[in-house]
Amino acid sequence: MKQCLFSKLYPMYRRAVSAASFFIISILASQCFAQSAVESDHVSNFQYLKTLNSVFDFVQRNYVDEIDPKTLYEGAMKGLMNSLGDPYTSYLDTDTIRDLSDTTTGNFGGVGLTISKPIESTPEKPAYVEVASPIEDSPGAKAGILAGDCITEINGKPTPEMTMDGVLSLLRGEIGEPVSVTIRRGKNVTFTVELVRALIEVPTVKFGMIGRTGYLRIIQFTPDTPARVQEALDFFKTERYENMIIDLRDNPGGLITSVIDVANKFIDNGPIVSTKSRISYENAVFNAAADKTEVRNMPIIVLINRGSASAAEILAGALKDNHLAYLVGQRSYGKGSVQQVIPLGDDEAIKLTMARYYTPSDTNIDKIGIPPDLEVLYPELTEEDERAYSALMEANVIAEHVEAHPEMTEADIARYAAELRRDYPLSELLLRRLVRIQLWRKQPSHLYDLDYDIQLNAALDILRKNADFRALVRSTKTLKELQLEAEAEDGELNAAEAAAEK
Repeated sequence: MKQCLFSKLYPMYRRAVSAASFFIISILASQCFAQSAVESDHVSNFQYLKTLNSVFDFVQRNYVDEIDPKTLYEGAMKGLMNSLGDPYTSYLDTDTIRDLSDTTTGNFGGVGLTISKPIESTPEKPAYVEVASPIEDSPGAKAGILAGDCITEINGKPTPEMTMDGVLSLLRGEIGEPVSVTIRRGKNVTFTVELVRALIEVPTVKFGMIGRTGYLRIIQFTPDTPARVQEALDFFKTERYENMIIDLRDNPGGLITSVIDVANKFIDNGPIVSTKSRISYENAVFNAAADKTEVRNMPIIVLINRGSASAAEILAGALKDNHLAYLVGQRSYGKGSVQQVIPLGDDEAIKLTMARYYTPSDTNIDKIGIPPDLEVLYPELTEEDERAYSALMEANVIAEHVEAHPEMTEADIARYAAELRRDYPLSELLLRRLVRIQLWRKQPSHLYDLDYDIQLNAALDILRKNADFRALVRSTKTLKELQLEAEAEDGELNAAEAAAEK
């Protein structure tokens, strides 16, 4: 319906006196936009649009230089979307639509980082590019860039002054060409790395056995993910697995239909997720079907971190609320909204937040995230550690050593880490990890790193030591119970503060 309507209106835009005229016609004609029309006490929507059209026409006729109406139109559209203050709502011009299509199909030259960028930049809080998650096997991941890192410069240009389009135009480009990015990690760690653009393919699933544990890493939810997860489960059965770990760390999300299909392999009844909106047709409940369930009565641990977002949070939340899995790691990202891409023609569209999703216990985790049942955090660097880390990264000694010794064994890595520690006082665990990252840059990524991965090791310990795993999972609280507890604590705190003021 939306595509049909816009396809009819789009030629009118080409013939209109100005692009704004088309925008008025679109809004007044489209039911989906008409639903959002709310008159203010003094000025109706039509009066706002009339003024906007008048200003558009006046600027085009009277600005000191002749200006392309498309420039004004695109500026107005971007301003309209940005005014909502929603980082997931935006106007998509021709280049952005191409980038979105490339990301979906996974065929583009880039550095492999899922990123976001605040709309506003202030001296107190510059609008650096924030890394939501590195894409598996990509140049960014192999360089050791982590979820939560900030990109402060690209090719020497400060990112706070850039638009997201400008950022993408620098990070993406010719395969094999280098791009320099300056990373800020934490408060004081800053270093520059050179990334060589590669063909980025949207990955989906990797799996293997760790002893009797089936290890399933879901990297992103694409149309192929349910089938790949099924392949993993079939493999685990042939290996006679006794329990499993689902690793959702640094999973930025993906298709809601994909995650529902995956979740149904573990959940045999009740809601998996629901969507709620003030628009009636966006309200839906997605229930599990028993005939699609593959895994029952299996001890499951889910690993999450700050890079787990959107569809990854849907799966983690559904398994937690149904008491089917125990969550280990770090609080997740907190993206609980649903977007739709609405085409305005052949070469432009808007991406609009249309609904929010809710977990089976009727909880929305937007801007909150999902807390793990067992929090396992990597040690924070002290100020002294940060200085040593920055000096190590800038010196580039690890890259030079690995280049000269490409066949290093684990024993070699341990010896070299001990040598490094004499000049760079960091933990040998971290130093071994940094050496491994450099060594693996020219190799396919390894499935796991048991020497460094304290979260994965914690999950394995739980599976080994808890004879009654089901009782452990049953003792955890749903997201709704946790939310109500937090609200009660906030209420008590506010009441105490009010009493203290009296």
